Amino acid sequence: MTPALPTFVEVLRARAAESPEALAYTFLDAAGEEAATLTFADLDRRARTIAAHLQAQGAAGERALLLYPPGLEFVAAFLGCLYSGVVAVPAYPPRSARTLPRLKAVAADAQPRFALTESTLLPRLRAMGPGAAAFDVFGAMTLVATDVLDEAAADAWRQPAVTASSLAFLQYTSGSTAAPKGVMVSHRNLLHNEEMIRRAFGQSARSVVVGWLPLYHDMGLIGCVLQPLYLGARAVLMSPVAFLERPARWLQAISRYRATTSGGPNFAYELCASRIDDEERSRLDLASWEVAFNGAEPVRAETLERFARRFGPAGFRADAWYPCYGLAEATLFVAGPPRGSTEPPIASVAAAALEQGRAVPAAAGEAARTLVGCGTPWLGQEVAIVEPESRRPKGAFEVGEIWVRGPSVAGGYWRRPEETARDFGGRLAPAAETGRLAVLPCCDQGWQGWRKRRRQGLRELTDVHEIPPSGQDSGSLANAWGRMGRLLFGSVMVAASHQPLQQFDVLRRTSEPLPVRAVLCPSRRGLRQGECRVSR
Repeated sequence: MTPALPTFVEVLRARAAESPEALAYTFLDAAGEEAATLTFADLDRRARTIAAHLQAQGAAGERALLLYPPGLEFVAAFLGCLYSGVVAVPAYPPRSARTLPRLKAVAADAQPRFALTESTLLPRLRAMGPGAAAFDVFGAMTLVATDVLDEAAADAWRQPAVTASSLAFLQYTSGSTAAPKGVMVSHRNLLHNEEMIRRAFGQSARSVVVGWLPLYHDMGLIGCVLQPLYLGARAVLMSPVAFLERPARWLQAISRYRATTSGGPNFAYELCASRIDDEERSRLDLASWEVAFNGAEPVRAETLERFARRFGPAGFRADAWYPCYGLAEATLFVAGPPRGSTEPPIASVAAAALEQGRAVPAAAGEAARTLVGCGTPWLGQEVAIVEPESRRPKGAFEVGEIWVRGPSVAGGYWRRPEETARDFGGRLAPAAETGRLAVLPCCDQGWQGWRKRRRQGLRELTDVHEIPPSGQDSGSLANAWGRMGRLLFGSVMVAASHQPLQQFDVLRRTSEPLPVRAVLCPSRRGLRQGECRVSR
């Protein structure tokens, strides 16, 4: 069990004191060979070296743009920022003119004083500085090559004046539909989210995490870099390009290092299923893989089935699947299934009804969409499915926005008060407007099981909760939702009505509720993942 520590500075210091020589990180080159390693003591010293350099320049409270190729120097630089009280801004060094607009937008928004990088990239980055013919990306930023700093400086490091509420880093959104926005993530946000992941994934210091995801992306940074550090576990990392060029490298690393946890977006599993041949598969042993997380884009049932069928002979077990939901505005992780459950819940719903905002079982012969459940919220987080205009909770099987409330919800967008008020200021409508809210536990036997059980009468169903329609404000309504359980995530059913409880016919004739992803994402009406309303 990880002790309660106020910041990630104390986390790494504790790891370096407890297990100084334990391997913390291994980075694999394109051939799958170990190109670099760091023990916890190594990482602590590298972080203190970088932090001492920044502290000598009075950098506390400033922002630092992190521009690194895939590798362990990024990890040291990120921790070096935390060690100095500098706000890290993970980004990716531009490869061409096509990638420059996003970097320029991030730099203009964050206004960093420093840009940290490797010595091999300095000539290219300097060419984009003041007076450059084509671009002036860095302005007056100070460029620092952290890989050539003298490690003797580590002894000059001083404990920074940071607390749990201090800003740790800015996680910039993709910017695919609008200008990228910097989500303000505190140490408290990070530690709460890491503890949620630990509990949800069932991880410990004995876990081994293999990752190929970009380290500047929230899933790569929080899931594959910081989670192993939080656990005191080992991480084996590789370049995203190495995986994309040859997907077998990912599964070979899982096999070689006996990884317990690894994953990525749905497309990664599709690539493996389609591009790894029988001869390569015959050399794999995936029996150690306990948590195969799948998130960041819609989880497709056909992909889960295809991958499991393809790599079952190599030891992959379908009960390792871990479909999950998250977004940068909630640090990363929001929902996932309890460990020990069998395979993910999958439901076939009527496509036409889903287009109209309702998730109902598909009848025989009816056009259908297959949806995969993404589990439950964890560790005190609250989730509601809401009609955004009226701010009312949606009824059972209705599509709406996902609203999240809890310690992992970030502090808003950097220097964007209007967007912060819009996306982080959601409040449920007073109960007097929404009527009674009833929550009934669902049976575990699926659609047919619920139909069979409902014929026994509502009085046979226990743990019925009501919120009176008067005397409730939005805050207490949200609190009551949290007390009543895991809303719309496959363990309870929710419906609102101004009628007495015994007249909740909708509850009596409906079936097991669909998980959050299922009720969130019809093809035209719903929001895409990552565009969800967040309530603090």
